Amino acid sequence: MATALVIENDPTDDLRRLGDWLTEAGLELSVLRPHAGDALPDDLDGYAAFVVMGGEQDAFPKDGVPGAPWFPKLESLLRKAVKNRVPTLAICLGGQLLAQAHGGTVERSTSGPEIGARLVARRDKAESDPLWWAVPFAPDVIQYHFDEITELPLGATLLAASPRYPHQAFRVGDRAWGTQFHIECDVDMFTNWVENNRDWMTEQGWQPDGLIAGVEATQDDVAEVWQPFARRFAELALGTLPDAGRRELPLLS
Repeated sequence: MATALVIENDPTDDLRRLGDWLTEAGLELSVLRPHAGDALPDDLDGYAAFVVMGGEQDAFPKDGVPGAPWFPKLESLLRKAVKNRVPTLAICLGGQLLAQAHGGTVERSTSGPEIGARLVARRDKAESDPLWWAVPFAPDVIQYHFDEITELPLGATLLAASPRYPHQAFRVGDRAWGTQFHIECDVDMFTNWVENNRDWMTEQGWQPDGLIAGVEATQDDVAEVWQPFARRFAELALGTLPDAGRRELPLLS
């Protein structure tokens, strides 16, 4: 069975529904938790795919100190993944690290935090992307971030955007995808994020219970779009992606 290496950067953001979708599609998952002391490998030899999850840390260094001690090595792995064409999926913080590893810029967002169930808009280039071609024009997603990718890497393909945060999803090379939003998040995970910050959110004028209710109401819609997306990613890693998912990307053959 083909194995995907998964990096869990923070105990509050595990694979959750995404893990179920990937294993149902035929991938075996090997999860490393550097936040708990697991060492990262030097390369991705032997892995059919690479998945990098989110977390509370900042992707960008402060005063020369990385957001987590393992981030420099993780960014090195993300560069090797693109160079060696290992199918890669990087979520929220993971997506920011993917962008930063290839010369993009990540900063604290001047638009403020983006939290809750939201919509993003698919861009025209998504129509020929092997994972995004079947995603509807305005899919439901779950957001929880304070930072944003302000500049994509040179040559990256923008796949989804929103008015306040223009870089919601992108591809680097032909097999590495990053998202600013969460597709793995279930109600319990989102509720935990909110409860950890409830006092601050209330002070800022947010309505925590309303945000939780909104995420709960969109769970079926999120799964309808992103479970097939995860299956296409697994199929790409397994070498079984149907021809419809290889549109206009000859490097995938």
